[in-house]
Amino acid sequence: MIKGNTVTCPGFYAPQGRVLRIPIRYPNLLEDLNYYNKGNFWLTNFEMETSAYYAFGRLLGHEVLSANAIIANRIKTKFSKDPQKIVDGLIKKVLDRI
Repeated sequence: MIKGNTVTCPGFYAPQGRVLRIPIRYPNLLEDLNYYNKGNFWLTNFEMETSAYYAFGRLLGHEVLSANAIIANRIKTKFSKDPQKIVDGLIKKVLDRI
């Protein structure tokens, strides 16, 4: 596992740079965030779901944990050849540790 800092981007299509019927407000969002750092703090992952998980968890009084299986590098346009293997491995690691 890689320790890192994840940015959760509310929404789905726009944070991935996908245009539907209206223009994207921040078309270079991922590229700009890719190079953000403050001292030794770097952003290492971008995803679109966790913000909703944490919001619903708080509303319902639950504790929430997020672990991300990295299956795509959109900046470099590289994608896993076996994403299911990566997801299954992460699930096993997390369950073994909790």
